[in-house]
Amino acid sequence: MDHFRGPVKTDCEELLGRFQMTESVRYQQFAEIWRDMDFSSIFYGKLEPNDRRRFARLVLSVASPYFFPPYTFQIRVGGLYLLYGLFNTQLAIPKEKIRVALKDWKEVMQFQKDAVNAKHYDVVYVFRKLLSDKAFCFTAMPTPLNFRIKREDGMKRKICEEFVDPPSRPQELVTTDVLEEIANIHEHYEGVKKAVFTEPDPNLNIVQQNLVSKLNSTILTYSSWQMNRATSEQQDAGEGPSNQECSSRAQLLASIKSKSYGQVIEASKSRRHRQAELVTTAGPDISPVVPAKKKRFPSLKTRTQLRFRTQGNTSEDSSLTRLWCLSAVKEEMETEKKKKKFNWNPNKSSDPT
Repeated sequence: MDHFRGPVKTDCEELLGRFQMTESVRYQQFAEIWRDMDFSSIFYGKLEPNDRRRFARLVLSVASPYFFPPYTFQIRVGGLYLLYGLFNTQLAIPKEKIRVALKDWKEVMQFQKDAVNAKHYDVVYVFRKLLSDKAFCFTAMPTPLNFRIKREDGMKRKICEEFVDPPSRPQELVTTDVLEEIANIHEHYEGVKKAVFTEPDPNLNIVQQNLVSKLNSTILTYSSWQMNRATSEQQDAGEGPSNQECSSRAQLLASIKSKSYGQVIEASKSRRHRQAELVTTAGPDISPVVPAKKKRFPSLKTRTQLRFRTQGNTSEDSSLTRLWCLSAVKEEMETEKKKKKFNWNPNKSSDPT
């Protein structure tokens, strides 16, 4: 599906470019451009049923960055309208959702607040309609991360300069003509001051000296700082998170693991005969805590023997004490076995004479 990314991005930028030319944020203007381009037919390609979902996911991932900074408010409104149209015209069933990273949700809430304050109620309605339809999928990262897969250069996010607010507002305000005009005004001021005062006071300086040169150097310094900052941000976006973010994330994962390992999970019924051990990660000096063994009570036979032994020891004549009823019955049975049985012999005469 990656070879579709470039054409889809071109179509989205063309739609947003035409919407930018209207200089409006009304949904009616966007809908006219949508119908004129027949943009819903983007999903009607010759694709297999199994590929429709992947293509819908690709289209939403290409269109979603236009809803977030650093684009202008009008382009972000167009991106919201674009996501609304793509979400409702996709052919995948159930519908594929729009990925929104948790770090970007603050910007989305501020965007909604700005739309409410500016009374752009069609923008607020479209956004809340997507919320009610559960069109957003809240994720940790804006794009899925794959293990041991090299990111290609074409996968990196490229910002369209035409849709971004010009960051060089001071450079646009302080142009060469403006500097020349300021220099002329300053020269005229010096001439008027000399004409009014025969002996002008050297301490009387309402306007700073060398104002034009100082203003020009300040603008150049700001421009160089801005370029360096933009370069560093692009490097961080391409290479990954900064070291501070990585360290904070590592500390958060370590704290979560320590809490999870510090809890004893109740074993299932088939494994409750095994002892549950508590492993702590607080430090090497703390030994693992093992719960005490369950106290076993003596059996009925053991308790009976102990009872009769104690009774025999406390009695005056221990020889007369019957320790166990079954032992007496056993002794009587042994005496009966020892008795000789009568053996009748027919050959032997019974007469003694």
